[in-house]
Amino acid sequence: MKADLVIKLAKDNPNKLKSKTSATQLSRRLLSYGWRNKYSFLAALLVIFLLSVIQVFIPQITRYVIDEIIPAKNFNALPWVAATIVAISLVAGILNYLRSYLMSLFGHQTLDHIRNDLYKHIQKLSIGFFDSQRTGDLMSRLAQDVNQIGNLVTTDISVVFADIFTCIAIAGYLLTADWQITLLLLVVWPLIIYLNRIFAKFLRGAYRDVQQQAAAVNNQLQDTITNINVIKSFGNEQYEIDRFSEQSRNYMEANLRAVRLWSIFFPIIDVINNLSNVIVLVFGAWEVMVGRITVGELAAFLGYINLINQPIKRFTKVLNVLQMALVAAERVFEIMDTEPEVVEKENAVTLTEVKGGMKFEHVEFAYKNGEPVLHDFNLEIKPGMTVALVGSSGAGKSTVAKLAARFYDPTKGRILLDECELQDISQESLREHMGIVSQETLLLYGSVRDNIAYGKLDATEEEIIAAAKAANAHDFIISLSDGYDTIIGERGMRLSGGQRQRLAIARVLLKNPRFVVLDEATSALDTESERLIQQSLETLFKDRTSLAIAHRLSTIQNADLIVVMEQGRIVETGTHAELLAKRGRYAQLHALQFPQKESAPESTEVEEEKLDIRPKIKTKIPVPELI
Repeated sequence: MKADLVIKLAKDNPNKLKSKTSATQLSRRLLSYGWRNKYSFLAALLVIFLLSVIQVFIPQITRYVIDEIIPAKNFNALPWVAATIVAISLVAGILNYLRSYLMSLFGHQTLDHIRNDLYKHIQKLSIGFFDSQRTGDLMSRLAQDVNQIGNLVTTDISVVFADIFTCIAIAGYLLTADWQITLLLLVVWPLIIYLNRIFAKFLRGAYRDVQQQAAAVNNQLQDTITNINVIKSFGNEQYEIDRFSEQSRNYMEANLRAVRLWSIFFPIIDVINNLSNVIVLVFGAWEVMVGRITVGELAAFLGYINLINQPIKRFTKVLNVLQMALVAAERVFEIMDTEPEVVEKENAVTLTEVKGGMKFEHVEFAYKNGEPVLHDFNLEIKPGMTVALVGSSGAGKSTVAKLAARFYDPTKGRILLDECELQDISQESLREHMGIVSQETLLLYGSVRDNIAYGKLDATEEEIIAAAKAANAHDFIISLSDGYDTIIGERGMRLSGGQRQRLAIARVLLKNPRFVVLDEATSALDTESERLIQQSLETLFKDRTSLAIAHRLSTIQNADLIVVMEQGRIVETGTHAELLAKRGRYAQLHALQFPQKESAPESTEVEEEKLDIRPKIKTKIPVPELI
């Protein structure tokens, strides 16, 4: 059964492309990016044209030697012939250098535009997009797929353009020199073009599978590295090895399918190229014997055929790279074409001053293709209030917090900040006045200073230290090996849970927002860490509007308003004492957490006073009624 699960997980790929774009559309889109760098591209085309003209002259030198110099036994002309060939080679070498540099410049400029546009678009996408995507797949598209496009635009495309110019120049000469042989060759070329189109379709499908399997391998690697502690704690190393082996085998087989197609295609083109050599040799020899052309002209023809055959061979190889690049472009542009779920209005309001009041009016919400999470949710939060959301898991508390931060938009109803609807406010302006501390502390790789300063990028050293002190983080920071310059590792894993939370609070304090959203920051901490963080939260909540999701009821006893939620609805509201007196759902939750306490309001206030280790939050703001 375990083996079946391994195979199922290995073959499951939720990120398969939903649509297939035609090669023409993809090519035009790539060319639109290339046209942004048209000057380097046009300069490269000019160099390529000059190279093609030079190549046309080389077989003519061969013809002149055979037809003119050898019969006349003109020994004096041989040094000039040699000097001419050397000069042409030197000029061709310089032009090849310019071609290579200019096309590389063009290619890397194009890649830079694609990479930056893709990253910029990803930054604009809504949280819902990332909730439904695998990190490994996104990384594959940002890195591997963009690099695959680079293989085409930085090197191979220059070869294609050079070969096209060469073939046009040679075909033009051959038509004027001997149109009969040229027409015979033209019978062969359409066959090559037709075969290229047929195999291109098969190759593109094969490489689409290769890229998807590569993304699956990246997903597996990302999951394993991110969750290595979980894997080792359950002793599932062999299980993960089996999963990765299956993914790697799928990737290998996808590559082999593409290689098999390519291995069939290339020899066929080789045979057709040799057929063109046979045509020129046989028919040309007949023309020499009947006196229609000279031996030198036949030698020149054979030289030209070789010049044409080489580009055809190269193009068949480029076709392989082209199909891989088109598949990569398809995957990249699929992300670029994804529209954000949370859309910014063109005339969005920029907030200058925020009081911090928020209203939820008849709000309903459902995640994409899911059941409704909130039902007719109504709540008013006055400026400066601390409002706590409590309830069972899945009650919708975190969803309310995400809607308040406008990570999602309501399905129905509206949310207002200071009487201005959230959807009318620019997202940048909204987040500027809002601070979020989540249960899963999110820190970046870098120093302690860098992580605190992320709340205000232009903060001074004094401001950073002041924020750390306010969050009760300064003492532990200076005890670290390098103090504020200590590297905390990826996701801050070199710090304890309590230390990470205090850094996150310091970051928000440095930002100094008017509205704070707190997803219970003490649920998994020891008593000492909880005490320090509660003191930090007192500073954070002071003179700010706060929306806190609470799992430990001891942390929200002094909230101005406690909102009890169940199944996406508000079932109770009031202060800690009022809710205990009602003996409703809040009292049940309290009894579960403190079974040794009586839930009677007469005794609870005194007993909870002893239990609550957080300094009281003073407020004179009256508790509002629900809308």
